[in-house]
Amino acid sequence: MDRRQDIGQKRGNAQADHEVDAPKAVHLPRRWQLVDDTATRNLIRGILLGRTTPPFWKRVLAFMGPAFVASVAYMDPGNFATNISAGARYGYMLLWVVVMSNLMAMLIQALSAKLGIATGRSLPELIRDHFPRPLVWFLWVVAELVAMATDLAEFLGAALGLNLLFGIPMWPAALITGVLAFMILSLEQYGFRPLEAAIIFFVGIIALCYFIEIGLFAHPDLKEIGLAVVQPRVTDTESVLLAVGILGATVMPHVIYLHSALTQGRLVVRTDAARRTLFRYEVIDVVLAMGIAGLINGAMLIMAAATFHRSGYRQLTELTDAYLTLQPLLGPLAATVFAVSLLASGLSSSTVGTLAGQVIMQGFLRRKIPTWLRRLVTMAPAIVVIGLGLDPTRALVLSQVVLSFGIPFAFIPLIIFTQRRDLMGPLVNSRLTTILAVVVAALIIGLNLFLLYQTIAMGF
Repeated sequence: MDRRQDIGQKRGNAQADHEVDAPKAVHLPRRWQLVDDTATRNLIRGILLGRTTPPFWKRVLAFMGPAFVASVAYMDPGNFATNISAGARYGYMLLWVVVMSNLMAMLIQALSAKLGIATGRSLPELIRDHFPRPLVWFLWVVAELVAMATDLAEFLGAALGLNLLFGIPMWPAALITGVLAFMILSLEQYGFRPLEAAIIFFVGIIALCYFIEIGLFAHPDLKEIGLAVVQPRVTDTESVLLAVGILGATVMPHVIYLHSALTQGRLVVRTDAARRTLFRYEVIDVVLAMGIAGLINGAMLIMAAATFHRSGYRQLTELTDAYLTLQPLLGPLAATVFAVSLLASGLSSSTVGTLAGQVIMQGFLRRKIPTWLRRLVTMAPAIVVIGLGLDPTRALVLSQVVLSFGIPFAFIPLIIFTQRRDLMGPLVNSRLTTILAVVVAALIIGLNLFLLYQTIAMGF
């Protein structure tokens, strides 16, 4: 009996070593192998089992991807609006808020990734399995509203980018955005790696656009930038509201749900040592992805400060105004680069927002729903709202209010689960991590409630 159990255990370990839902192997040139699922999985498996020790950069590339998909939410059209308003109104003063928000984002996304690695399940699945049924239904409804509000903001940004670049009316532009988002998401049928590569490509476009804006056109004051980062300050009520707005536009509840699911499709690991190693590399992924997102957010504010604030255009509240104002200040090329970055942001973030809606519906309901229907449910409200011709800026503000409302319903369960040893095993939060997460949660929730109150008080 013991011998049979031993043989069965060995077979189970061997099966776990190969337990992946992978497409057929694709024979690619060596330099493109890390864009292929099978090649990436084989390299990750070899690293986790100690069978291969490639150079550090190649190991990082093999594990890199999930955090970059999540990071797109931290540079979406909502971030464009708040960062440009802050830079135009107060110059470089609120850069410290961007840095602080980004550090919080690193902690939150690391916890979400750790939850997926330790349990093999997403946050919605764990909520469904461990919370009372009425609470599960309530949290599902809130999560769906969050996903729909997210797509509303992202679709508005992408449609506005198409409108500014090609003169396409908002309603057809929204339909085109939906088609393009479906096309990008269709890359999933070829595995996780092509979709990650597409998202990273869009992130690269946004980064390149702002590198061009700052390096060739804006010419910011580096000394003032340095002082703004290390000297936190606000001067009046409006600066406080903008600071809270930057934070509210940065921390997004839908990617708290999503990131916990993004690590699952790569490789199933069974040992504690493998989980620890996987999490260490995922932390590097988070730091790199969120670091780039933070630099892009900072670049948005810096560009607005060096261009609009310096020239006296200090009341910019709409993205269209920013585009139109750039043309006489820096020339048509600078305005075009800005519109391209907005389009790339809207397309990539609408794709990720729709993917988050898919994870939320599948995780909470545990029912097989056609993929196209799950995606359409998330997209449809955004397309309808744009089709009704509502004011884009007002709709964007309303979407941010819904997102602010949804943050605690994602973040609090995340903290509850990641501090449970029976779920997390060796990856359970340390006491310091839990305390830090609770402080960050209290700060974010408190500031977002303040923003929610102010927004309602001002009649949206």
